[in-house]
Amino acid sequence: MWLFLAFVGVPLIEIALFIQIGGAIGLTSTLLIVILTAVLGTFLVKNQGRIALANLQRSFSELNDPTEPLAHGAMILLSGALLLTPGFFTDAVGFSLLIPPVREAVYRFLRGRVRVQSFSMGSMQGGKTYHPGTDDVIDGDFVEIDPDKRPTHRPSGWTKH
Repeated sequence: MWLFLAFVGVPLIEIALFIQIGGAIGLTSTLLIVILTAVLGTFLVKNQGRIALANLQRSFSELNDPTEPLAHGAMILLSGALLLTPGFFTDAVGFSLLIPPVREAVYRFLRGRVRVQSFSMGSMQGGKTYHPGTDDVIDGDFVEIDPDKRPTHRPSGWTKH
């Protein structure tokens, strides 16, 4: 039901705003504002996206929970889509999602409504949790070559004899 209201309500809000603002400031000024917000939004999304990506990479390298940096990145991506969509309402929502305290508030709101079943870092091997960098185990596959079927060419030099 909410999705239906969004697909019907948002275009109606945008049309009403275009009529009101276009009537007040004129067609040319309205179109220039729409183009300007798209260009400015692209620049801001690019910068905020770099920061979000750096935070996500730091989270992975420190083996921290990446949920918050991923959520911020998703909100920045949504912000970019909203800013590229022509309209005043979508621009207002898009620009507001570029403000870190607003994203933080949205994250806290959504975090309170989403229930996480489980979270783990690393991969499961043999029923044990494997944490990269904690030991010298290298997982690999091998094929044993029958001595009668050895290749006739010399080794490539990547392996030792």
